[in-house]
Amino acid sequence: MTDGRDTWSRSYYRNTTGSELRSVLTLMEPGGRTVEVRCTVGAQDEPGLCETPRHPSLADVDAYTAVAEYAGRGPVEEAPLLLRAGSHRAWPASR
Repeated sequence: MTDGRDTWSRSYYRNTTGSELRSVLTLMEPGGRTVEVRCTVGAQDEPGLCETPRHPSLADVDAYTAVAEYAGRGPVEEAPLLLRAGSHRAWPASR
């Protein structure tokens, strides 16, 4: 996401599993810096979002990548990974 000179990542969710979930949202910035936030996804069928803090943009938005991961609750080694989704760059239109 960008707004003016700021860049951040955002993930929308709707949890219909009936169980609380864990989410990790990672924004990878140019030069190898990463920003990671952990969000608890309540056991409710209401839409929600998880987002990283806004930071001044270091480069063009195409230099950033974001990954959102959703997993079950409990010890990390036992919690199933339910979803991993990442951003991608649009391919140039063919001429």
